[in-house]
Amino acid sequence: MRRRTVTAGNLEEFLEATAPAQAADQPQAPPQAPAARPATPQDHGLRTEFEFELPRGYVDEAGTLHRHGAMRLATARDELRPQIDLRVKENPAYLSVVLLSQVITRLGTITDVHAGIVERMYATDVAFLQDFYRRVNSEGHTRAAVVCPHCEGGFEVDLSGGRLGES
Repeated sequence: MRRRTVTAGNLEEFLEATAPAQAADQPQAPPQAPAARPATPQDHGLRTEFEFELPRGYVDEAGTLHRHGAMRLATARDELRPQIDLRVKENPAYLSVVLLSQVITRLGTITDVHAGIVERMYATDVAFLQDFYRRVNSEGHTRAAVVCPHCEGGFEVDLSGGRLGES
């Protein structure tokens, strides 16, 4: 028996192909237009994209500085895909470059963030993004508990990069 993999993209095609055939004596219903899908995704209370501000910023070939960006939650596929990447097999340290390039959705005006861009980032920014990735995907938020070195008072800060005093 042959197995067939079904993805969301070909689900309708699969259902049509496997639907029982209508009897010849039954009148066929006219084809209906597919139901309209909502223009915006439903809000289930799950935040899937997080804004950030890089400590130094990425400077592109034109000399433009990009500091603000967005990172989406990682999927299992995002974490598995780098394992078969030849660059990661040759150099396991490259895993974070490939992984970050998959989950960063925007960096300034750049919407096509690829491994080459992450490679050219300053080490400070890559370390920031690695920590940001861990916080977002492990803990589900971008807040961190800190202690003031002067008064030893505890409070939370948002690592996503807002200016001091802003909420």
